Amino acid sequence: MSTTPISATFAQTEKEAVLQAIATIKEKLPFLVDLSADDRKTLPKMGDKSRAFVSIALEVATQNPEFLPRSFDLEEMRKDVQLFEALYPVLLSLTQLQELVDDTSLAVGSEAYAAALHVYNYAKASGQGAGLDGVVAEMGKRFTRKPLKSELKEPIL
Repeated sequence: MSTTPISATFAQTEKEAVLQAIATIKEKLPFLVDLSADDRKTLPKMGDKSRAFVSIALEVATQNPEFLPRSFDLEEMRKDVQLFEALYPVLLSLTQLQELVDDTSLAVGSEAYAAALHVYNYAKASGQGAGLDGVVAEMGKRFTRKPLKSELKEPIL
C-alpha cells in the first residue's frame, strides 16, 4: 500500500459537476439494463475468448444466411455485437475509474479512522477532568461487543 497520505478536498461544486457528468453518461446510454442476481448467474458470458467466437459466428452467418432459420435475426445479432464492441472500452474505462474511487475512498477512510482512534486514545488518557468523560464514553460504545447468544441464555437444568 502507498504510504503517502491523501491530502485533498472535494468541493461541493466539484462533487456536483462529477455527479452531473455521471448523469450525462447515463443519459447517453438510455439502453442500459439492470439485471437481477439470478439473471447475472444464468446468462451466458462473453469474455475475451468468446469475443473471437462471436466474431467468427457473425461472419459465418453473414456469408451463409441460407442455413439459418427464417426466425434468426442476423441484423439484431450484428447490432448486439457492434454495441458490445462499442461499450467495451467504456466498460474498461469506468471499471478503472471505479477501482480508483474505491481505493481512494478506502485509503482516506482508513486515514480518518486512524486519526479518530488517536483522538479517542488521547482523550481517554488526558481528557479526564476536562469535561470529556461523556464524549469518551460515547466514543467507547464503538468498541463494546454484544454478548454471544450462548452467553445470553442460562443453561436449562
